Amino acid sequence: MTKPTLVSVAIAATLGLPTTFAAEQKTNERAATAADASLNQDIEVLQIRHVPQPYRGNVSPDELPQAVVELDGADLEAMGITDLHTALSQVNGIVPMQNLGGLWDAFAIRGFSGDENLPSAYLINGFSAGRGFSGIRDTASVEYIEVLKGPGSALYGRGEPGGTVNIVTKKPQFTTEGMLQMGAGRYDDYRFEGDFTTGLTDDLAFRINGSYIDSGSFRDTVETEALAISPSLHWHLNNDTSVLYEGEFQRQSKPFDRGIVVLEGQEPLDRHVYLGEPGDGDHEVDAQGHQLTLFHDLADNWRFSAGLGYRTSSLVGQSSDAELSPSRQLIFEDGETLSRQQRNRNHSTEDLSARFELSGEMDWLGVRHNLLSGADIYDFTYDNKMSRWRPDPGETTYSINIYNPIYGQVAPDVSPVTDRTEHHQAIGFYLQDMIELTDQWQVLIGARFDHLKQGITDHLLDPSDEGHYQKLDLSRVSPRAGVVYQPIEGLSFYASYSEGFNPNSNTDRNNEGFEPEESKASEIGVKWENEYLVGSLAVFQANKTNVLTGDPIDPTFMAAIGKARSQGVELDITALLGASTQLDLSYAWIDAETRNTVTDADWGIEIPKGSPLLNIAEHSGFVNLRHNAHLSGRPLEVGGTYHYVGERLGDTVDPDFWLPSYQRVDLFASVELSHSLLLRARIENLFDTEYLVSSYARLWVQPGEPRNAQLTLQYRF
Repeated sequence: MTKPTLVSVAIAATLGLPTTFAAEQKTNERAATAADASLNQDIEVLQIRHVPQPYRGNVSPDELPQAVVELDGADLEAMGITDLHTALSQVNGIVPMQNLGGLWDAFAIRGFSGDENLPSAYLINGFSAGRGFSGIRDTASVEYIEVLKGPGSALYGRGEPGGTVNIVTKKPQFTTEGMLQMGAGRYDDYRFEGDFTTGLTDDLAFRINGSYIDSGSFRDTVETEALAISPSLHWHLNNDTSVLYEGEFQRQSKPFDRGIVVLEGQEPLDRHVYLGEPGDGDHEVDAQGHQLTLFHDLADNWRFSAGLGYRTSSLVGQSSDAELSPSRQLIFEDGETLSRQQRNRNHSTEDLSARFELSGEMDWLGVRHNLLSGADIYDFTYDNKMSRWRPDPGETTYSINIYNPIYGQVAPDVSPVTDRTEHHQAIGFYLQDMIELTDQWQVLIGARFDHLKQGITDHLLDPSDEGHYQKLDLSRVSPRAGVVYQPIEGLSFYASYSEGFNPNSNTDRNNEGFEPEESKASEIGVKWENEYLVGSLAVFQANKTNVLTGDPIDPTFMAAIGKARSQGVELDITALLGASTQLDLSYAWIDAETRNTVTDADWGIEIPKGSPLLNIAEHSGFVNLRHNAHLSGRPLEVGGTYHYVGERLGDTVDPDFWLPSYQRVDLFASVELSHSLLLRARIENLFDTEYLVSSYARLWVQPGEPRNAQLTLQYRF
């Protein structure tokens, strides 16, 4: 799955497998297909139908002094993977984090997870999509997923030092083709997916794809309904200019589910038991996204790109959550009575952004310069409203027995606890130069300037109160530098250093805002490839300041842990074993810890320097094995994945609570029944391993799914 593009053609030709390609390679392949289908179409027309990937310049990610992983959408489809969470399990160094009761995607890259108030900050075609509420991301519209390890601030703006996830969506084509498929799984899981593209005119192409999910769950009473639709249009104005529109419309309905409890000295609770209240109903997620991008090719290999993005989202619902405060929690006294809060949420976001980029190459002072310059701007508003009821110490109202849950209790009346509006405005300028000193040496230098304004209004306070309005106004310069040395073809060494920052959201319990996170990261590595073997090895270290975590006593607010450091080693290998077998092997060692001693004011517990960061496994990795064959003369693919995740800290203020390590095996297979029909099967957790995915505290732990099997029938036309 983690294959550099230079050998992807050779591997594909030998195996007949879908491979990882850069956007330009993918588009050229489709252009060739279009030429075969329409012999009277001239080459010049095909060239203007190229759909470039914006906001990267003319330097391939594999040439950058950093580790880069690409997950091809066709590979994910072949493995039966249909969501972002599972897809990212195919990238080493990425681990799941607390996912707001199963309502968003959250992950950490190289030990750092970012703002816990919002989903992880992934990108869609270079535009931010993680600042709002989009539910669990489906892969129906995914062409490929690009993971750039290390800070991406020089290219994509403010972000985490661990890395950047950029989802590139499927583009309109001028050939008429489509796909319909239906899948079913063990827990009354039903998923429908469709994809259709065609040329409406000689210069206008259209595409629409999407999915619908009606799914049960291994969790008692928990069911999910989700709809995602993505239309797009590609208009070729002339040989040099084109315009691309891409839309997203998403809805998701699902109960809020904090998971199970794991009491000290006891085995985890039965993974099926739901500790919320079914009468709370579903949380409703509604999101819309629009992107409009202009591409214009200038003279002498220069290109101009401009884009506008607009996203809105909302999350509304009520839930019954385990109370975390020890003084209010009965289960710490009798071991079975779980005190619960009642929470009502009403969150919404509005995100307007624009990007402009000029890239090209030039010769100056006898060397080649690959230049990338641009600017971006965004205006983001986050309305955060929550009402809550919580039990007093010793109170049994609204509690539930974890071993014999009886549902149907009347929810207590709630009172407003949060009513805040956050408004972010930022503008950034960046310049990057990849200098080809010789055929063997390349140097990367770059810098980014950002100016940020942030305001937080607390509507529960009187305007005359000091904490009613908090503001932040700052500027930062983030430098970036790197070097690449290629002694022979197929082997390169690199080193890089970069700085970045990321604005913090929310306030502490005293309604005080936070300074932005700042980071410094360095990395050295080696990449190699030949006809049968592709690999990379990276050694990295990143330091962050002004790091936040959820307040353990009241996660409505945030608390600062100050400084944190992550260092580690990542290894990726793809090997061709014979004529029809491929092996992918990935391993990560990550040491992520706090770098200063802090005392949690609510718990009165000191968190010493060197404490591990939440949910980060020191050792993790996976092995993929895929084999192509024939069954009764029809193409057959079979494969499997072995996952290992080491033990992880499960509670920031409880150093004795660790999630145990686990191993999991998944299998997948597909066979072409005819030219148009394909049957696919996937078995997750083959040996029915009981494991814990992630945790926020002992009383909020997400259990892993038991053995599950899915069968999918696909029709192509």
